[in-house]
Amino acid sequence: MKRTHTCGELTGKDINKKVTLAGWCSTRRDHGGVIFIDLRDRYGLTQIVFDPSHNIESHRAAEALRREDVIIVEGHVRNRPKGMQNERLATGMIEVLVDKILSTNKAQTPPLEIDDRIEASEEMRLKYRYLDLRRPKMQKQLMFRHQLTIAVREYLDKQGFVEIETPMLIKTTPEGARDYLVPSRIHPRKFYSLPQSPQIYKQILMIAGFDRYYQLARCLRDEDLRADRQPEHTQIDLEMSFADAEDIFHLTEGLVKHVFRKLLNKDVKAPFKKFTYDEAMERFCTDKPDIRFGMECCDVTGIIKESEFKVFLDVVKKDGIVKALNAENCGEKLSRNQIDELIEFAKQNGAQGLAWMKVTKKGLESNIVKFFPEKVQKTLLEKTKAKAGDLLLFAADNPKIVNDVLSKIRLKLGNDLGLIKENDFEFCFITDFPMFEWNEDEQRWDFAHNPFTMPKEAFWDKLEKDAGKVISYQYDFVMNGSELFSGSVRNTIPELQMRTFKVTGMSEEEIKEKFGFLLESYRYGAPMHAGFGLGFDRLAGLMQGIHDIREVIAFPKNKAAENPMDGSPNEASEKQLAELHIKLDFVKEAVNVVFGQIRDILNKEKIEYEVLEHRPVFTSKEAAEVRGTELKQGCKALVLKTEEGHIQAVVPGNKELDIEKLQKLTLFKKLELADAKEVRKVSGCNIGSVPPFGNLFGLKVYFDKLVLENDIVAFNAGQHTKSIKMKAKDLQRVVNPAVGEFSK
Repeated sequence: MKRTHTCGELTGKDINKKVTLAGWCSTRRDHGGVIFIDLRDRYGLTQIVFDPSHNIESHRAAEALRREDVIIVEGHVRNRPKGMQNERLATGMIEVLVDKILSTNKAQTPPLEIDDRIEASEEMRLKYRYLDLRRPKMQKQLMFRHQLTIAVREYLDKQGFVEIETPMLIKTTPEGARDYLVPSRIHPRKFYSLPQSPQIYKQILMIAGFDRYYQLARCLRDEDLRADRQPEHTQIDLEMSFADAEDIFHLTEGLVKHVFRKLLNKDVKAPFKKFTYDEAMERFCTDKPDIRFGMECCDVTGIIKESEFKVFLDVVKKDGIVKALNAENCGEKLSRNQIDELIEFAKQNGAQGLAWMKVTKKGLESNIVKFFPEKVQKTLLEKTKAKAGDLLLFAADNPKIVNDVLSKIRLKLGNDLGLIKENDFEFCFITDFPMFEWNEDEQRWDFAHNPFTMPKEAFWDKLEKDAGKVISYQYDFVMNGSELFSGSVRNTIPELQMRTFKVTGMSEEEIKEKFGFLLESYRYGAPMHAGFGLGFDRLAGLMQGIHDIREVIAFPKNKAAENPMDGSPNEASEKQLAELHIKLDFVKEAVNVVFGQIRDILNKEKIEYEVLEHRPVFTSKEAAEVRGTELKQGCKALVLKTEEGHIQAVVPGNKELDIEKLQKLTLFKKLELADAKEVRKVSGCNIGSVPPFGNLFGLKVYFDKLVLENDIVAFNAGQHTKSIKMKAKDLQRVVNPAVGEFSK
């Protein structure tokens, strides 16, 4: 080795020792002719000293050293002078007096600071990831990940698990997200699929007799990204034969206890809590509950029916529900203004509103209490377990909106009131998930989770008769409100598996085409087995208090699934395309181009947004329903023609354009709506799918002021099946429209 020690290991025990160090020049200080440099590697920092009275040649060379130059030096360890010691640094009591510089590799001035105190933009960090990864913070986070892999392997090895790699080029199978396809050069017009998970292969390994399998598997899914999602991620993929759900739970508890003790020196209490899916949805309004704090919910629809509150009763008549959240001790803590902010928050997240009642020693207080007879109030208090000082918050709508809004309000209160501590960890299992969910768009049943899950025996006779009531052996593992894994007891009965596939509308031929090899393998003796796929990146992040998994992945993609450092994805050469029998002779759809342009702008400006994929919508009302937003939050983008060309006007989804008002505002003599052909020509989009980004098409854009009174807005993004949801102020910033009053 060129070096005898790292930059993080020398201490007072090494005084007078001759050493060779190598690393990057982190900081440089010149004190009266004596040059001090903090030499950095991934192990730490060591102060090295160039003294002209000791060695003039090395001192002269040091005068030319700058930040991030890579050097190898030889010298002797000595104590730092009194008053110059740094107890916060592992090597802070010593320094190395340099005898000579053995090697130097100069560096240009880096485009970002190698300093944890200075955070560069996301674009810069990803473009120059090799510099970003030099930062001590990033190296610590990735080293934690490395230690976690060791701890996981150590535990599973002791439990008798065998690590087996499964293929990366596989047959495409439906797993919930889009597949990445790889064209075959040898087999023209045929494709491999990159695995979304090793699901089928690990089940086949159980049939092959490897009763305890695991691997740290790479999983690839072509889906829109967010903080806890990447196109490629790692999971602890695991399967056990002759095991049921309880065996998996016990193993999981042991694994979690081991890694927390090993890496955080923290003892985790087991067994972990268990909730059925119905119980979790009832009490926390989500199947990923954060149980570090209380504030639970309950369904009060039956009680509300006995009230006289018309708003709630109208919802119930339309098959909606009413749920109450008991915000404990918030009756006095929250002011009326803060309650109003919660109401606005609920509206921004799709609710029509939010009702409230304060619990006092005298009873319930609110402007709506008069509609609730004393008996109903008493029943409400009993059901919600509310006591004096609590605040009851009510949401009324369809179950999806009610649960979504109350779960978000619960988390908001938990964070705002300081009830959630980052260094606290709580775990739970969610069990008894529904086997199927109804696909309203296609009017058929879909698998709610893994299609290879075993339905509970008591529901086998309901498969064809009442699929919506079938409960499965599906389970999830949740940590601090984040799903760490989803797993199940597998369906090992070929005939039963065929029946479950047929419930979703698959024909026998289609089933055999997609899963024939798995079903056939079951016929040769399949043990009962169960398993899971645990999100390793997410675990590595959450254990460090990090919620963005990109911070624990060496080379992640940005929100557009691109790598700014290496420029991927990139175009293939004509030669490569010819070898793969691919010809790019199709016509690019302008709508896809428009969506890509919008996404590029938002990513470039570091703007938070959400992509919503849904059934085709052609009216503002339909759009609001599928997006889960209020009608007024929609952006109705219209193209108009004038004597000078075309312009764009944007009004809220609950309003219409008043052309006369707009004409007075713009001073155009001629102003009329463009027809479908003109809209297509100007924007590349069909009518009704035009986004409020007229600046993309070179159009002057006008926003009605009511659009910007929303906090959150949503709009079709160049297609009838894809919307974007974002903050109105961010939309205004990137579009830079003229603002006026022209809606009616």
